[in-house]
Amino acid sequence: MLTEQLEQPLPKPRRDLVGYASARVLEALLEGILALEFLKRGYTRNAAGKAFQAWRALTGALLALERDKLVESLRSEEQRRWLEKAIPRVPSSRLKPLSQLLERAGIPYYSSLTDKALSLHDYQYHGPDPDLELSKYRGRGEAVYDILVLLAELARVTEERVKPRLQEASRWTRDHEEALQRLQERLATSR
Repeated sequence: MLTEQLEQPLPKPRRDLVGYASARVLEALLEGILALEFLKRGYTRNAAGKAFQAWRALTGALLALERDKLVESLRSEEQRRWLEKAIPRVPSSRLKPLSQLLERAGIPYYSSLTDKALSLHDYQYHGPDPDLELSKYRGRGEAVYDILVLLAELARVTEERVKPRLQEASRWTRDHEEALQRLQERLATSR
């Protein structure tokens, strides 16, 4: 079963960047599927949390795959060391600057989509808020819309950017393909 993959130890990025990216993108796809399952059952806040986790895992995969390009773009040794520490952890508090790095590396709109993921992370904890004090969503429908948009973008980025890189390295597996297809099918019926 695919979900068993989520319980396996991650490859260490310092030893196997592509293996780490492969594991993280599978995690992203599986978390996306779980988010849609929660939505189907009416658990919007749980779905928002899973969508956020999926995006964070995709970010980790992309950071690993784009590592060399990102390191070259950084000016100081301190920034390079910071990036090396951020890749395996992908700290939520640093998602904005990490997503900006990925956008500068050629992934359009990545930071805007990350803002959406961070808003969903807030929604997970605070739920809808008509006054917009604790959450950026007045109601459930607004959050559902963003969950579906974010997961559709996750599937698109995976298909267009991650899959070819992992295929080239012989790290795109049948599990990846099955999870991507399942996510795409469920997205098609969720709209």
